[in-house]
Amino acid sequence: MKKSIWAASVFLLFFSAGCANASEKPTVTIAAAASLTDVMEEIVPSYEEACNVDVTLLLGSSGKLARQIEQGAPVDVFLSADTRWTTYLKERGYTDEAQMETFAENRLVVISHHEHAAAGSLEALKSAAEDQTTAIGNPDSVPAGTYTKQALETIHLWDQMEDQMVFAGDVRQVLTYVESGDADYGVVYASDAFTSDKVHVTAEVDPSLHESIIYPAAVITKSRTEEAASDFITFLSTEAAGKTLENYGFTAIGDETNK
Repeated sequence: MKKSIWAASVFLLFFSAGCANASEKPTVTIAAAASLTDVMEEIVPSYEEACNVDVTLLLGSSGKLARQIEQGAPVDVFLSADTRWTTYLKERGYTDEAQMETFAENRLVVISHHEHAAAGSLEALKSAAEDQTTAIGNPDSVPAGTYTKQALETIHLWDQMEDQMVFAGDVRQVLTYVESGDADYGVVYASDAFTSDKVHVTAEVDPSLHESIIYPAAVITKSRTEEAASDFITFLSTEAAGKTLENYGFTAIGDETNK
């Protein structure tokens, strides 16, 4: 234990030496996809300590956050659950390719409430009773829902199952619906299912059925604290942040993560 504490302290000291120097303690506003809720609650305090900054964390669906940034929300860093919404902002001049990095990957799983029979595959959801529902993120704004729709369209089940769907505002709401029994099944990220002891993972969704699930981080071009925002993206690629991501069910990627 002492060795781990010492190693963490050395890491923070080493990283903080590379942080931007500021005469005043800056505040960085980070808008992050809802699926990052738990892992950011651990990563953000480490970044605050390492770089002597304060962080305001905004959580929600990637689409909703992107539109808030477009409407003028004072955000410095955007962490999306797909490239669709970082591209959306880049095309409108709110992000720059040079200040964008991919830091994590994820995968989809089918979950059920413990009281319901397990569906052993995505295809098996179609065989569920007609009065049973499946919760997914709204495909128009929630990346997890977009990936789920892609997978169901690939296996030609989307049109057949649409009437059984319950659309949620973000992927964490999908998890809540299944935890409470308001939905019989749900499709969420593996990292979301990892956080709950109230649901059962019944199947993994074949990743070849949908686009790769990657998480890009981008500095917003109108950031008031551009250097500190850039430092946070660098922090996400460190070995320490990578291990935290892995601990929460993500696959970490980045220049320094696997060193």
